[in-house]
Amino acid sequence: MTVEVETKKTAEPAKKRRRRPRDGSLAARLKASIPSYLLIAPFMIFFIVFVVSPVGAAIGLSFTDFNMLQKPHFVGFENYITLIFNDDIFKIAVKNTAIFALITGPLSYMACFFFAWLINELPKKLASVMMLIFYAPSITASTYTIWTYILNGDRYGMLNSILMQLGIISDPIYWLTDPQYMMGACIVVQLWLSLGTSFLAFMAGLKNVDATLYEAAAVDGIRNRFQEVWHITLPSMKPQLLFGAVMQISQSFAVGAVPQALNGFPSTDYATHTIINHIYDYGTVRYELGYACAISTVLLIAMLLSNKIINKLLGKE
Repeated sequence: MTVEVETKKTAEPAKKRRRRPRDGSLAARLKASIPSYLLIAPFMIFFIVFVVSPVGAAIGLSFTDFNMLQKPHFVGFENYITLIFNDDIFKIAVKNTAIFALITGPLSYMACFFFAWLINELPKKLASVMMLIFYAPSITASTYTIWTYILNGDRYGMLNSILMQLGIISDPIYWLTDPQYMMGACIVVQLWLSLGTSFLAFMAGLKNVDATLYEAAAVDGIRNRFQEVWHITLPSMKPQLLFGAVMQISQSFAVGAVPQALNGFPSTDYATHTIINHIYDYGTVRYELGYACAISTVLLIAMLLSNKIINKLLGKE
């Protein structure tokens, strides 16, 4: 009896020890990470409420007929079938958005890096002034007013006035209302506005490149600035390059404010009508929210696929 009691007493602490989570267990790691979770909780709450929830609601409403006055009526894939096979304006919008994305995306990406690299080579005070000058257009509210004056279609427009004085043209060109010129004008303005977040990210990346790498490269045989950029600067800036690519591609797909501000809504012959303008048309003008959500979902899928491709090209293997 004494032996049995002693074995029970020694066995009970052993069981209790087995129930305690070890230092490497999931429960211990979660308990140790509670302060971190509390710190990211505000961001996660806002992200779920203002990003995840609206996206999920839009995807759900895309399968309904909803006009804000009546309850959503489930219609299955009818909105998507109509969008793909019967909506001719949507096809024009896809074409115009693709043109914007294929031209402004890569060009603005390269311009952001080129100007960031160029400004980074200047003296510190001059670099700060030039960075402000290049970044200011992306946050200036009067941008469209300036470009509307420059591209005005009468003889008093700045560009028309200069071209007529030089004898290049005899009659004013309607830059913002003639379908022949509208797309080009919007692309120029979009490129001018593109030096925003990606430009600042590249500036930060260039500042963080270790200067000793250039000294070591000079010893190893690198003799010009192009070789320095290709072999040292670009590999050292891979995270910033990836971030900039995602931002520029997303921005080029989401273009809509520039055509609407310069060419009006709708634009002449839908020459600069983009997917964003199409969403605006059905969502805030016609109040066909189910159809607008279907358009938004298609745009979301296109942006996710493009970002996936960018991650494959520039991301870590």
